[in-house]
Amino acid sequence: MFMMSCGNGPARAVLLLCLLLLLHAAEEKPRAKLTVTEIQHHNGSTWNLESLPQLSLSTSWFSPSQASCSACVHVRVRMKAADFTGTLSITYLELSTNSRRIISIENVKNRTLQWRGPLPFNGGKTKIKRLRLRNIGHQILWELVYDCFPADAGREVYVSLSSKPKREDRYIVQDICPDPVPEFDLFVEEVARSLTVTVATGDRTYQPALSPEVYTRLCYRQTDSECSNLSPLITIDTNRALSVTLRFPYLLHCVCVQVYYTHLDARRTTVCPFVNSSLDEGRDVWRSSFVTLYGSNLALSSPCPAAYLKLSASLCWQHQRNASHCTPILNSTLEDIVEKRALKYNISAVDQHPQMCVQLSFRSSFDVHCPFLPGMSKWEAYVGPGSQSLRVYLTSNIPASFAAQLCVWQDKGCVARGAIYLVNMDGTRETPLNLPLSFLTEGLCVQVWRSDPPQYGRRILCPDYSHRRWGLYAVAALTLLVTVAMLGRLIHYVTKNGVTGWLFIQRPVLLVCSSELSAHVSPVCALASILQGELCADVRMALWAQISNGDGPGAMERSGAGVAELGPVPWMYGQWDAVREAGGRVLIIWSPEAKETYKSWREERDGGNRRDGKKTGGSKGEEMRQGESGGEELKGLEKTRDKQEQAGMKKGVERKVEGRSGEEEREPSSVTGPVFRAALSCLQGALQGTGESHGFALVYFQDLCHSRDIPKDLRGVPRYCLPRDFGSLIRELGGMARGRNNVIGSWHCWPRLLSKTLSLWLARRLTRKMSCHGRTHRKKRVQNRNCRRK
Repeated sequence: MFMMSCGNGPARAVLLLCLLLLLHAAEEKPRAKLTVTEIQHHNGSTWNLESLPQLSLSTSWFSPSQASCSACVHVRVRMKAADFTGTLSITYLELSTNSRRIISIENVKNRTLQWRGPLPFNGGKTKIKRLRLRNIGHQILWELVYDCFPADAGREVYVSLSSKPKREDRYIVQDICPDPVPEFDLFVEEVARSLTVTVATGDRTYQPALSPEVYTRLCYRQTDSECSNLSPLITIDTNRALSVTLRFPYLLHCVCVQVYYTHLDARRTTVCPFVNSSLDEGRDVWRSSFVTLYGSNLALSSPCPAAYLKLSASLCWQHQRNASHCTPILNSTLEDIVEKRALKYNISAVDQHPQMCVQLSFRSSFDVHCPFLPGMSKWEAYVGPGSQSLRVYLTSNIPASFAAQLCVWQDKGCVARGAIYLVNMDGTRETPLNLPLSFLTEGLCVQVWRSDPPQYGRRILCPDYSHRRWGLYAVAALTLLVTVAMLGRLIHYVTKNGVTGWLFIQRPVLLVCSSELSAHVSPVCALASILQGELCADVRMALWAQISNGDGPGAMERSGAGVAELGPVPWMYGQWDAVREAGGRVLIIWSPEAKETYKSWREERDGGNRRDGKKTGGSKGEEMRQGESGGEELKGLEKTRDKQEQAGMKKGVERKVEGRSGEEEREPSSVTGPVFRAALSCLQGALQGTGESHGFALVYFQDLCHSRDIPKDLRGVPRYCLPRDFGSLIRELGGMARGRNNVIGSWHCWPRLLSKTLSLWLARRLTRKMSCHGRTHRKKRVQNRNCRRK
């Protein structure tokens, strides 16, 4: 048949194509099979002989190829062998497509049946399988099984049997083919509110026939079979990328992810990763929920159904409107009603006061809602003090009965104490209800509720003194303001008018210079000016000392002659004796030049002591003689200055500390050296006598001298660096505040505090004066240089 000439090439190709199509159709269709078996009926069978013949249908599946699955209808017939007279037909009708198929069965010889069916199954022969053992008295039956009619899952078919009597049945084809689902991994990031879906690779059932694309989406699970949309559908193309990140706004129990293939009615895998999560203490539950008042119901709307939330609701009392804290009312739990997946609470019997709120609880978190508006309540109450009692004043728009009871306010609620008191009201007139105080404790309040007609919820009323302390706060703030204002006024007065009269020094002070340089003399004069002018101290200094009848700063030394009359050394010894008797202090102002002077004085004194009875150098007699000669020179200087003033060569010269320092720069003094040496002799005598520096102290100025410039022999003498230690120096000189001796009790600390404050202020003034003197002398030195150049 296939030996054709080349001219029949097109016909040959068509024939080969038809054969291929038939082979393909044969692979896609099930291989039909008819089996006949003898069975015997016995008394224990689940079917009886009267129902014969029987027709039963079922769904089975077959796999035409490795990557496909199809359903087919399996037909089973039980009948008596005697009823099979000749020909038996099985008619199969698919109702939706009106497709009909008929199987004809005929009885032939040698217990063989021949059957014919539609193309491409043209039938065949089947031998009857006989029973080997037969029980006497049991009926022998035939069981015909046809396997099978191809069908689509979900379709309705009609099957009839041409027997007597005729049998027929309607049947819906079941879906028994396994539906593949993609395998995937899930990574949860709770903080970032995201889920990452990664499709796994590997062998799967029927994967070669499926699309490489996979669908995924986020949803809120409502029931076991329903999940509402949360995010749009996202396609994962496994040929390009295997993962995708999905983000969601709220972290809830019902947030789930679905992953499935893209073919129609594909089976979906739903995973809910937050079912057992703590949900960030429930904050997202409240953010995603809405509470609305509908008539007598309070409805909670949430993306998740009530079964997932498992909320509880109770009443609480807000002491102040829109306050953050709400006191729970004990034993006030509300019953919930689930309607169409919404959570509702019946509040028709709840006291509808604006401060009566509903507290929703989820695990350890709470959310408070106050749905009632002003004017919704039909009665009002407030509490006030009574005679050894608390009195509740009630007004009501309708006749009602009210109850009240004392309670102790706590964070977890108001705990009831004492008996319950009742009152009946027939009108709208204000009615008092007295509650005797059988005990006193902190946080005592009254809880009031309407008992008839009964209302749910108790108002917690506390007296005004329990929560209104604004008056005390205002008084405290006003007192603090007045105190600060008075202190500021005092500081302003002191800084403007000086400290004269507040801080003073009663004992005399003798200042001894150690250098004739103006850089040293100027700060010494500034120190003397502050001690005398601000602290009212009796300051004695050789530079100020003049003749006894002078009228300058030295006029304060009215008890004794001046330096010009006595000489520097006698004057020094006399002043030392007077200061020591009055309990005053001698301040030796040290300088870098004083170190060399002390060294030479020490050598002269030691050398004089080694000579045989001859006192020279450091002896007191020699110092006295040098002092007298110095006094004569000083008198000559005074006379010369008087003549210059009378001739008009110098005008407007003031006898102030600043003026004195300028004169010393122009004309060296013969007083400083002898007075300093005499002071060293006095200090040495005090150290050798008792080992202590009675009445002596060393002072040096910061940036002009250093503590290392003071010899080691004088380490036991108190020393002060100015202006840093000015406060300590004032205390050393005996400075004190006026009225301090009259202060008793704990008030003695106030004068001390004032003294420290004023000492700091005086130190700043000394710093400014020293800087001013420094600038003045620098200008004068520049002027003198310019004059010499000219």
